[in-house]
Amino acid sequence: MNALRCDGVARAFCLVACMAMVIGTLALFAAQATAQPGTNSPGPYPQTPDQGAGAKGLTPLVIGVIIICTIVVLILFGVIVAFFKIWIRAYASGAHVSFGTLIGMRLRKVPASLIVDARIIAVKAGLAGTTTNDLETHYLAGGNVIQVVRALVAADKANIPLTFQKAAAIDLAGRDPFTEAVQISVRPEVIDAPDPSKGPDKVTAVAKDGIQLSAKARITVRANIERLVGGAWKETVIARVGEGIVTTIGSAESYKAVLENPDMISKKVLEKGLDSGTAFEILSIDIADVDVGENVGARLQAEQAEADKRVAQAKAEGRRAMAVAQEQENIARIAEMRARVIEAEAQVPLAIAQAFRDGNLGIMDYYSLRNIQADTTMRESIGGRGPSEPKKPEQP
Repeated sequence: MNALRCDGVARAFCLVACMAMVIGTLALFAAQATAQPGTNSPGPYPQTPDQGAGAKGLTPLVIGVIIICTIVVLILFGVIVAFFKIWIRAYASGAHVSFGTLIGMRLRKVPASLIVDARIIAVKAGLAGTTTNDLETHYLAGGNVIQVVRALVAADKANIPLTFQKAAAIDLAGRDPFTEAVQISVRPEVIDAPDPSKGPDKVTAVAKDGIQLSAKARITVRANIERLVGGAWKETVIARVGEGIVTTIGSAESYKAVLENPDMISKKVLEKGLDSGTAFEILSIDIADVDVGENVGARLQAEQAEADKRVAQAKAEGRRAMAVAQEQENIARIAEMRARVIEAEAQVPLAIAQAFRDGNLGIMDYYSLRNIQADTTMRESIGGRGPSEPKKPEQP
């Protein structure tokens, strides 16, 4: 920053000095043009007639031309002073950039030093096809010019087909063309499935025999530059691999088959082409760990048996409640019948009295009826029941 400040001060000083020299020269010409022949000039030496005649020949048109030429010289001098270091650096590096191009960058508010440095890197790496116009366009679009050039250089050295347009598109899409495209293509990356930083560190599934298995996979991927723009990122790959693990374990007849051949998971997952539509190419899927969990099938059967027992208990309780209600209805019916018997017995004396009045019953008949009632009462007393006491129903 201090160097840039000193450089700006030096440029300003040079411009002020040049302007002072031009103004002094113009003032001297103007003084000579206005001086009369034979008169003394303001200088220390007397003016000769020939000098007066020469001075008189400086017309206003000549003075205007001199002023215009001086201004043009000053502009050219300022341009040279402003861009000479950048121009000489580009020229010495073999990445020639004209002064007109540098002036255009200044007018378009593009940092000429950044563009020239990027072009120097490209030319030195053998990428002469990268023009300053492409670099300016990418900068004005909001891209990182240096990162794009670095990605092009690394791709060229690694024999990876990568054009400037593709690298610029990757950069403008929000991805780093150097670290996320070239480096992952040269050095494949290993991804954990599932991602331990975002949840459980293993995928859990249940085989057909009801045994729970927990598996962890490591996915080796390489960047697919052709699908890096618009392709799905790592999260999609992890989700698809987790789905494949669950499907493979769930379709296994026994958990022992999975433990004996863990590579069956890798083979079935790779056969599904899980990298389609993503920005990566899956190189391999390795099962890092498989753990045996609880017997989910047995637990589910126990829970089902418990649920069935509760249903049976509820049904039995319903039947018991119905039996109790039926018993209460029977008791009420018995009480009603007993009331009818008592009511009928109450009618007997009335019927006897009516029979006496009508002459249908004699005195001897009445005494015979009383003897029968007395015998019946005696037998009931001997049997343990009171007279006219009905037999109680047995309790259930």
